[in-house]
Amino acid sequence: MGWFGAEGYTVGRAVAQHGVAAVYAIAFVVVLRQFRPLLGERGLLPVPRFVERVPWRRSPSLFQWRYSDRLLVGVGWAGLVVALALVVGLPQQGPPWAPMVAFLVLWALYLSVVNVGQVFYGFGWESLLLEAGFLVAFLGSDEVAPPLPVLVLLWWLVLRLELGAGLIKWRGDPAWRDLTALYYHHETQPMPGPASRLFHLLPRPLHRVEVAANHVAQLVVPFFLLVPGTVASTAAGVLVVTQLWLVLSGNFAWLNWLTIVLACAAIDDRAWGVLLGIDVAPASGTGPPWFVVLVLAASALCVVLSWWPARNLVSRRQLMNASFNVWHLVNAYGAFGSITRQRTEVVVEGTLDRDPAQATWREYELHGKPGDVRRLPRQFAPYHLRLDWGMWFLGLGSSAQLGWFVPFLGRLLEADAPTLRLLRVDPFDGAPPRWVRAHLYRYRFARPDERRATGQRWVREDRGLMIDAVDAARLRRVR
Repeated sequence: MGWFGAEGYTVGRAVAQHGVAAVYAIAFVVVLRQFRPLLGERGLLPVPRFVERVPWRRSPSLFQWRYSDRLLVGVGWAGLVVALALVVGLPQQGPPWAPMVAFLVLWALYLSVVNVGQVFYGFGWESLLLEAGFLVAFLGSDEVAPPLPVLVLLWWLVLRLELGAGLIKWRGDPAWRDLTALYYHHETQPMPGPASRLFHLLPRPLHRVEVAANHVAQLVVPFFLLVPGTVASTAAGVLVVTQLWLVLSGNFAWLNWLTIVLACAAIDDRAWGVLLGIDVAPASGTGPPWFVVLVLAASALCVVLSWWPARNLVSRRQLMNASFNVWHLVNAYGAFGSITRQRTEVVVEGTLDRDPAQATWREYELHGKPGDVRRLPRQFAPYHLRLDWGMWFLGLGSSAQLGWFVPFLGRLLEADAPTLRLLRVDPFDGAPPRWVRAHLYRYRFARPDERRATGQRWVREDRGLMIDAVDAARLRRVR
């Protein structure tokens, strides 16, 4: 079976396995730090209530059997330890079944988290991580050559990821078609990074060039991934460069980094040798018969499941970031099919005063969202700030976020310590406020002259109240 082993993709396999494992490690750190205040027993959207109304067949998860915060911590630490073992390459040094079992454990544990994570885990890169983890499980260990069917499925994954993102833009907002999308995007994206304002202030003709280049990178280049050798290696290099550009311009959790890792699986050893200035020793051998059978069975399953995302790509009613099965295998992807023209922020405020009408209000601040108009945005990706992302959707008017936002206000009134740890600034240093409210502000980046005159990086305009002052008693009546 000389066709089965792709001996010229040893480095690509290593990058894919170690890189995907590193992203899993970050994901499980997020689970350990954020899941309990958001979704735990006393979370904003408690998992026990979710599993009472959603059966296992619609959302398979270990937590359908039983949920407790202690079990969640066990799952988080187990996932982190296994992921770190794969990052340093311990299972890869053994027989082919060792990394297979390790990655499938990661996939099963993280699937259990995602399937009960509700809106806090409703992101396309959750499905991307699950699909990637499942596929790299069948890449084998250092004892065997990378299986060609699995490599092809990884290339197909990157093609779907990029093409889906390109098509949803082209079919969606006209700003992508008339090349004006980046007049707005760097300013209105969910979580700007430290360089986002500089990107926004670039000349508008350059923004149009950026959009045109993005269309080429997403609508044309991915097809060349299916031509192994120099062509695919070059195409993968183009995708890596464009993803690094996105890393510099904003915070999109691990989406860009995971895309880079997966694209590297299309770069052959000869290209890696030129890039790194080394001689790459190829792995050889197809492995034991059971390994070949399992790889072919998993590959056949993914080929069958590809029908739904392939049909979605050619559909005029293309779905963005959709899973066609509860296992999150072979999904549809996409990003920013529409562009927000103005940035509306929900700023939560509290006061210790008795009379809210005469009160001095002080602001809570999140880590990744604009608050203090002088503060430089930070780079958090590939770490995922789930509360911050939820607040961005809330600012867009998403009613799906109200289910957790009202309980969030209640936690602030209680000065709940786990909830406060999700914030950058608690203006009351752990003391409970008497009243809280939600204020709306319109934010935009300061022009260079405004920055020089005021020292501000943002300019904001008061847009009124989203939720007027509530205390604990009034909030209980609302709920």
